[in-house]
Amino acid sequence: MAKYDTVIKNGTIIDGTGLPRITGDIAVKDGKIAKMGRIDVADAEEVIDATGLIVAPGFVDLHTHYDAQVHWDPYCTISGWHGVTSVAIGNCGFGFAPARKESRERLLQMMVRTEQIPYDTMVAGMGLDWDWESLPEWMDHLDALPKGVNLLSYVPLNPLLVYVLGIEGAKAGRQATPDEQGEMNRLIDEAMDAGMMGFSFQRFGKNSIQSDFDGTPMPTDVMPDETILAFSDLLGKRGDGFIQLLNAKNGDAVSSGAQNEDRLFIEEIARRTGRPILFNALIASDTKGEENVHNETMAWIDSCFERGLRVYGQAVTVRAPFIFTLEDWNLYDSSPSWSVATVGTLEERTAKLSDPEIRKQMIAEEGKLVTTGVGGPIEGIIIEDTPGYPELKKYHGRTLGDIAKEEGKHHIDAMLDIGVAGGLKVLYRTADIGSNDPKKVGELVRNQHVIPGLSDGGAHTRFFTGGSFTTELLTWLVRETGQLTLEQAHFRLSYLPAQAAGFTDRGFLREGAPADIIVYDFQNLRRTPEVDYEIAHDFPANEWRRIQRAEGYRWIMVNGQVTFKDGVCTGATPGELLRLNRVGTSAQA
Repeated sequence: MAKYDTVIKNGTIIDGTGLPRITGDIAVKDGKIAKMGRIDVADAEEVIDATGLIVAPGFVDLHTHYDAQVHWDPYCTISGWHGVTSVAIGNCGFGFAPARKESRERLLQMMVRTEQIPYDTMVAGMGLDWDWESLPEWMDHLDALPKGVNLLSYVPLNPLLVYVLGIEGAKAGRQATPDEQGEMNRLIDEAMDAGMMGFSFQRFGKNSIQSDFDGTPMPTDVMPDETILAFSDLLGKRGDGFIQLLNAKNGDAVSSGAQNEDRLFIEEIARRTGRPILFNALIASDTKGEENVHNETMAWIDSCFERGLRVYGQAVTVRAPFIFTLEDWNLYDSSPSWSVATVGTLEERTAKLSDPEIRKQMIAEEGKLVTTGVGGPIEGIIIEDTPGYPELKKYHGRTLGDIAKEEGKHHIDAMLDIGVAGGLKVLYRTADIGSNDPKKVGELVRNQHVIPGLSDGGAHTRFFTGGSFTTELLTWLVRETGQLTLEQAHFRLSYLPAQAAGFTDRGFLREGAPADIIVYDFQNLRRTPEVDYEIAHDFPANEWRRIQRAEGYRWIMVNGQVTFKDGVCTGATPGELLRLNRVGTSAQA
């Protein structure tokens, strides 16, 4: 009988800790790294020849929305194609537990507009006959699912608020009674005892940039300060857990960082908990007047650590545009008039987007739009395609600003005129989100308090493919521009997020660690297609999504089993539910 299940031979090993690369072998036995060094292949049941290849820890993605998709896609693609071996779900306060039977459809609806996950897809892929109600039961449900990646889960605060306060009370931002607050605290305590990693929320106020299916704010958007601080005190008392937040109740966290009042509130959360906070989102911008916004936000985060407050920033590092139609676009919800105009059926949207008075308001509120994080100013948007409307072909490849100037109208009028004429099916293409300047993005990811990513994997499925950020970072910021070394890149893509989130036995290659390992051809690594998307009709209910695959990952291994070989899925589902805070599982940070 072979001594080892697999030996990875002659690879260039980058262990994820930041130490220099070495050449050597790795032996895997029973899902763990059994030995590193020089190993006799005669002791192996299977040998992977990694000569000339990089051997590194699998990537860790702390910001995804695969809560639904994992039910029909165990590999959580597109992330699983790009070397990600562990993902966190339950981000931004969205999720499916706790959930009474009568709330199930409503929780699915919360994912439709904000995260753009089709309702029919979720119903077909998950069903509505759920075998869970409580958060521990949700964890047991996740545990039982076949998984091609490891899963972690936050306690999502939207369903928690609905469960205790009711949908009307939660949506109104009602202050919890002492008994209700005590019950919510108990549920979080119970969930974390079952292995959940902390809690998550978004908080954008009444004019939320990520609103509910009907255009109203999410429960967490209007959640009282006292409620959040009570949850924070709970984590401080427990001494464990992690918080993910998007907070801009009094400002715009996406384009310019949270304003001072928001930052003070985040600092208070960090002070009360004593736990790591993942602040979303840091974006380097090329927009005039915002060229240095990332430096200003990084300075604030650095100052938090100087004062003993563990506020990590999560940065957008992927070059990718949004491609959208007015039939399903919603990322301008920070403007009340845009939010109202883009809610409803196709017919209702068309009527509102054609209404001169509504348009006047949309134009007047352009200054309220968050555009940096969604591809820059509106006038720079390009008409990508006008399917089924050949008379509009003359606009293909042109910016709205150019069209508006030629036709003597405002660029928003130009956008809406063409969109309405094209049945709201006109494809618009934004500039890439964030910056295309590798020096700026390099500044972000070299910061020791910044975690690259913000993939939003599983969300915005018709708009963009942020789940390819791992491959993009290695090719653009390491190979092509030299902003990072490979050692720095793997530290930030694996070790740093794992350690910050508290699953301290992963994110690196070391004897005794779980064998989450990628073996790849650095010189031939790439996203495919490199600068665009494919359309895949692979979602339940005959729905489609935009995807980018990867080339160059020769082997992707999760807990010692190969899940992808040269981009082809093996069918193995060795992923685990990572339960934190429990005896016998990962240690705490």
